[in-house]
This record gives sequence, C-alpha cells and structure tokens, in this order.
Amino acid sequence: MRELLKHRAEQTARRMLSSCKSIIFSVISGIVVGSVGTLFHFSMSFVTLLRAKNPWLIFLLPIGGLMIVGLYHLSHNEKDSGTNLVLSAIQSGDNIPLRMAPLIFISTLITHLFGGSAGREGAALQLGGSIGSGLGKLFGFDEKDKHIMIMCGMSAAFSALFGTPMAAAIFSMEVVSVGIMHYSALVPCVIASLIAHGIAASLGVPAEHFSVGRLPEFTVGTAVVISVFAVLCAFVSIAFCILLHQTEALYKKLFKNPYVRAAAGGCILIVLTLLVGDQTYNGAGMDLIPRFLKGGVIPAAFLLKMIFTALTIGAGYKGGEIVPTFFTGAAFGCLFGSITGFSPALCTAVGMSAVFCGVTNCPITSLLISFELFGFDGMPYFLLSVALSYMLSGYYGLYHSQKIMYSKYRTNYINKRTE
Repeated sequence: MRELLKHRAEQTARRMLSSCKSIIFSVISGIVVGSVGTLFHFSMSFVTLLRAKNPWLIFLLPIGGLMIVGLYHLSHNEKDSGTNLVLSAIQSGDNIPLRMAPLIFISTLITHLFGGSAGREGAALQLGGSIGSGLGKLFGFDEKDKHIMIMCGMSAAFSALFGTPMAAAIFSMEVVSVGIMHYSALVPCVIASLIAHGIAASLGVPAEHFSVGRLPEFTVGTAVVISVFAVLCAFVSIAFCILLHQTEALYKKLFKNPYVRAAAGGCILIVLTLLVGDQTYNGAGMDLIPRFLKGGVIPAAFLLKMIFTALTIGAGYKGGEIVPTFFTGAAFGCLFGSITGFSPALCTAVGMSAVFCGVTNCPITSLLISFELFGFDGMPYFLLSVALSYMLSGYYGLYHSQKIMYSKYRTNYINKRTE
C-alpha cells in the first residue's frame, strides 16, 4: 500500500510539474506572439490606409509579386506551403523554420499594399505557428510538447488580430484533425489566447464586433428559411474551395516559373480591377461587412471576391483565405436576404459563420466566432446553419493538410485529407 501511495504521489507530482510547465510557456507564447500580432495589425492598417490614399499602387502589384517570390527564393523557402506546413507540423512533426515568421509578415504587407485580395489569418497562423515552434525548440521541448506550443502560437496570433479569444483558443485545436480535438492543448491555448487578446486590446487593437439589430423570432418558418440558406452556403463554400485549388493548379500549369506566375497574376488582377471600376474586391474586405449588414450589396459581389482571392493566392501572393471567406459569406447572405426579404442583416451574419464553417470544417469555432462577432441573440440561427453547412460541405477544405479523421455522416474512422 505504501509503495502504491508513493507511486501515485510521484505521478501527481509529474502531472503538476508538466501542467505548470505548460502554463508558464503558454504565458510566454501569449506575450511574444500577442506583441508580434499587435505589430502586424498596425502594420496592416498602415499599408491598407496607404493604398486607399494612393489607388495607383495597384499598378505595382506585379512588382510586389516578384518581390515576394524573390524573398522566398533568397531564404530558400521556394516550396513553402504556408498554413499547410503548420498543420503538418502538428500532425507529423514536420519542421517549421523560424524564418517563416518574418517572411509571411513582410510578404502579406506587400500583398495588401499593392492591392492583392487576401486576408490576414494566413499570416496569423503562420506567424503564431512559427514563433510557437521556435519557442519549443529554444526551451528544448519534446515533439509532443512542441506541437502544443505551435497551437498556442496559432491561438495567440488569431486572438490578437481578430479580437475573438474564444474562437481563437479552439480553432488551433479543431482545424488540425476534424473529428478529434487535442484537448491536452486546451488550457495552454486558452491562456495564450487571452493574454494575446489582452495585450492587443491594451495597445489599441479594436476587437471586431458588429450589430445585427432586431432579429426575427425563431419559429418553424424562420428555421426553414435559414436551413435553405445554410444549404446554399455549403454549396458556396465548396465552390470557393474548388475555385481556390483549381486556380492555383492552373497557374502552375500555365506558368512554370514562379516569377512569371506572380507577375501574370498581378497583371490579371489589375485588368479585373479596372473592369470593376474600383478596388472593392482588393485587400481583405472586412471593412465592407457593416455595409452588407445594412442591406447594401451588388448581386455579383460574393462571386467577384471569390475570383479576386483565387487569382491572388493562386499566383503566389501571401495572406489568407478566411477574411475573404467572411466577405463572401456576408455578401451572399445580404443578397439572399434582399431577394427573399428575410432580414438581410441576419443573413449576412449567418452567411459569414456558415461559409466559414464550410471551408474550415470547424463547427465549434464557427459558433464561437459568430457569438463573439454578432452576440448571442442569434444563437438558434447560428447553431442550425453551422450544423447544416458542416454536414453538407463534404470533405472540401481550404487546407490540403487538414485531415478528416471521422466521417461527417456516420461514426466511421476515415482519416482522409480534405479535397
């Protein structure tokens, strides 16, 4: 009995030591990544404002593309797979070079300065993952603990940039392997996310939040309408994923040389921008969400944003796809609401969360981000639409390294990558 008690005491002590270690380093991760994420936010705001004041910068987009390819070539990262590499590192232990952090930081700024259509979460996940991996190496963590540090970094960067600490804490655990959550990373990711959010907020980074106004009562009739809309959102998310992947494949087929590919993509985007007549579909587009909530949208807005983003990312420009996904879902929701007369503001909010869920396969994160962005009043609409979009979007996804561990339709273990 004495030996058993001694053994259990030793086990408890080891667990306590491991927990303290995780908490300490999640705090460090939150501080470091939160600070870098805050700097990135202000840098992004600066280049976006600079481009808005100087619309002619769009004509330098091909040069910006050449600069990005050159930076990755000089750092010997020509085959960099971005966020896919971060996900692979958590799954299989692939190495994330620390130089990924400054590379994605600078190249995303270049993309936005010259008018590429991309988001910022790609930079956030890669910044956080790279710094988290670097911290794990610095402190001599083993492979499993290093995976937790990568997830902490991802959560911290996402939280600092979007001001959504709940969604950020869960996203890094949920996006890696659909159907399996790395709950061992829950406490570290929550701590890192909250600290990064606190740092960003204290330094003046505003949290994203939108008002949807008065919502219609949730009844059988409104549930049917929102269900139909959720089905359409699932199809939009599938179309977006296919468009992104096929455009990238087509670029690589037509332009073998990455320099030519980036320059050609920049020229195509310049022509499209001139045809549209303004730069509504350049940049991230988060600033247009309030307009959609008020019912102001042109019918082709969601499709144009998808095309602009696919042409930008496929050509080799850096950034991310999630903010353009928000734009696409919001514009499509506003259009649906305007056509049917069913609360364009609510449809805009539901469209954002449903399309986000469809492209990321992250239903819990989608629910949390909808609550943090729009409040809890629309809960039944968000819950129903996210569930349907998750189920009906199939096995498509933004990230090829993301694994679907369990079927969306049956309790079957399938372990397949997204399409």
